[in-house]
Amino acid sequence: MDFNRVAKKWQKRWEANKVFKVKEAAKKDKFYVLEMFPYPSGTGLHMGHAFNYTIGDIYARFKRMQGFNVLYPMGYDSFGLPAENAAIKAKIHPKKYTEATIKNFIKQQKLLGLSYDWSRLIKTSSPEYYRWNQYLFLKLMENNLVYRKESIVNWCAECDTVLANEQVHNGKCWRHKDTDVIEKSLEQWFIKTTAYSEELLKDIDKLDWPERIKIMQKNWIGKSRGTKVKFRIKDLDEEIEVFTTRPDTLYGVTFLVYSIHHPRVKELISGTKQEKNVIDFISSTPKQTQEAKEKEGVFTGRYAVHPLTGEEIPIYASNFVVADYATGVVMAVPAHDQRDFEFAKKYDLPIKMVVCPNYPKPVCKVLEKAYTKEGILVDSGKFTGIRSEKAKNEITAYLKQKKLGSEGLQYKLRDWLVSRQRYWGTPIPVIYCDSCGIVNVPEKDLPVKLPENVKFGKGNPLESNEKFLKTKCPKCKGEARRETDTMDTFFDSSWYFLRFIDPSNDKEPFNKKRQAQWMPVDWYIGGAEHACMHLIYARFFTKALRDLGFVNVDEPFKVLFNQGMLHKDGVVMAKSRGNVVLPEEFSKKYGIDTARLFLMSVASPDKDVEWSDTGAEGIYKFLNRLVSNVSKIKIGKSSARLESKINKTIKEVTEYIKDLKYNLAVIKIRGLFDYFALEKEIGKKDMESCIKIIAPFCPHIAEELWEKMGNKSFVSIQKWPSHNSSKINEKFEAEDKATNNVISDISKILSLLKGKSINKVYVYVLPKELDAYNKEEIERRVNKEVIISRVNDKDKHDPQNKAKKAKPGKPAIYLE
Repeated sequence: MDFNRVAKKWQKRWEANKVFKVKEAAKKDKFYVLEMFPYPSGTGLHMGHAFNYTIGDIYARFKRMQGFNVLYPMGYDSFGLPAENAAIKAKIHPKKYTEATIKNFIKQQKLLGLSYDWSRLIKTSSPEYYRWNQYLFLKLMENNLVYRKESIVNWCAECDTVLANEQVHNGKCWRHKDTDVIEKSLEQWFIKTTAYSEELLKDIDKLDWPERIKIMQKNWIGKSRGTKVKFRIKDLDEEIEVFTTRPDTLYGVTFLVYSIHHPRVKELISGTKQEKNVIDFISSTPKQTQEAKEKEGVFTGRYAVHPLTGEEIPIYASNFVVADYATGVVMAVPAHDQRDFEFAKKYDLPIKMVVCPNYPKPVCKVLEKAYTKEGILVDSGKFTGIRSEKAKNEITAYLKQKKLGSEGLQYKLRDWLVSRQRYWGTPIPVIYCDSCGIVNVPEKDLPVKLPENVKFGKGNPLESNEKFLKTKCPKCKGEARRETDTMDTFFDSSWYFLRFIDPSNDKEPFNKKRQAQWMPVDWYIGGAEHACMHLIYARFFTKALRDLGFVNVDEPFKVLFNQGMLHKDGVVMAKSRGNVVLPEEFSKKYGIDTARLFLMSVASPDKDVEWSDTGAEGIYKFLNRLVSNVSKIKIGKSSARLESKINKTIKEVTEYIKDLKYNLAVIKIRGLFDYFALEKEIGKKDMESCIKIIAPFCPHIAEELWEKMGNKSFVSIQKWPSHNSSKINEKFEAEDKATNNVISDISKILSLLKGKSINKVYVYVLPKELDAYNKEEIERRVNKEVIISRVNDKDKHDPQNKAKKAKPGKPAIYLE
């Protein structure tokens, strides 16, 4: 069989007959299968991508055959930085670049035989999609979930533009490698994800997701209970509120530290002798990754008054404090926090130990590093001698009594910065008017379309198009200008699964009744690297849209599955490494069904897989053998042994696919079809059942075999076979197991005797076990003549007296 020709034949027929198009009114239970939609890069697909998509396709085909109304769509996350970078580098317009890459992706995905409902295709870069991005942005804004504030961005003076984090390499611009990237303050748009911090955290335990993803999300949201402490600023009628999880160390505070990007810093330094020093320090601090930051700071010229001791402590501004976590200022306790300790050492600040592990022994005043464990309080006023855990509560209560503090609750989760000073994204639908201020674009004027005539290479390209930039205010009709920021592309992917439900709707983002029919996604497939961005944003979006009346579910994805990675030569397959296998090239030689079956046969889909040319060729040989065995066996009546084998295989394969153990399902399928070589005939229904169970893995070959059986319909939409327990004979199963064990033992001996000429294999079994071994199957698989004898047969050939070594279930073996 020409597997490549067969694949093309059935792909055309599926498309012509719209076999996988979803019928909304179908009276079936729904099942929504979805893979995280891809960014259509110019490099195209390789077998690593094929691995991911085949996992989802097998499950979609399986559920479809089980009688579910399956929604299995595909689309493209087609806005974003890579396309814009390609435009700058290759002088190709992002639209042209993106359309070409999408066209190639579709061609490659169809080559894989994926059973998508292509009528639901969406592209986030199309106005038909991003119109609803803008609509939803405005709805969130109307409900106080969108706001604008000053924030820090990465800025390259040479490019005269903002850089994404991915464009900052070791503190330098990716394009101008000698230029330091500085952190600059700009007005930015934010989405108030923190409004849902507690619900996002609480609902994690309800999710049927991998435990590691749930843990990652909990850590990312980062709920902390602690204490809010008030420090008065000397010479100013103002207070600083600090959040701490270690109020027991309060007496050890020797300085306060603001983030250099905190808006309060400018107020503090105004009019002080330190004003110029601080401004120079902030403007010259290069962008570094958080982990690599050299802890640097500058004295602000201000002092705070310790709430309990009355001591004056200096206030610093530093790069190691996060501006938008808690209050953006920390009380530094260098004796009990390593980060504070390093800063204090660098700037010769006091280090005061107030928690001691050796109390009441003398406290060591010289520390080589911070002591961060618990102990007994020392030098802590009336709290001295109290264990630190108890002291946390007592000090908090005392602060509360004196109105100097209170209990506090903080989350690490920060509001979502969605502004991008980029071209290739959804234009933010607001207008700036000198008279009216910020004005929302009216819904009737959506979408605000991206202009195609822009200049790339310096600054924000949207600012180069005067026609786009200049507009009329919707309120006063006066001169106004459009927002030139575009949305973070994570906005696009935070609700795309809802658009798939109703992709052609031009009246609303999606129909609410259809949403109620299809949501949540039953099975969501994607990489673990999206745990703390896309998955949190999608969860936030679902909850926000629920509260706005758009959806009736709390969570978007019922089950999350993280696929493994495909490796070749010991490393992850990637074009940049030069170790990819292309589907087109492999398919020409072996057929795409060979690739699909091989990828699923190596390991469980959630584990990493190593590509092997030898292994793939082995699957190719098996499929040729399968076709040969099916064509040779006569359609008639199945033997009891074959019926048992078929029903047992159906039972096991069904459970394995259901549990995502595709590799084990493949083993059983291979065993079944190889078994055909030992049988002379098979019942028509049994043959059809066998073809059905291989259909999710090798759909093209299955369709061809199904047609050769005289069927006019498609096997892809046939009912999944059910097993008949009464026809499963465990005696046959035990014999098969015993036979396989003997074959394995013989194969091992043959490998040890490699190079020697072996013609015959003698197997010696216990008297009652003679019928437990299938001589024909052993001969076929070891490709040698096999003689099976009882250990007590007087005329047996046993020149080395091997028979005496036979044990129950473990025959003795002699080769010559």
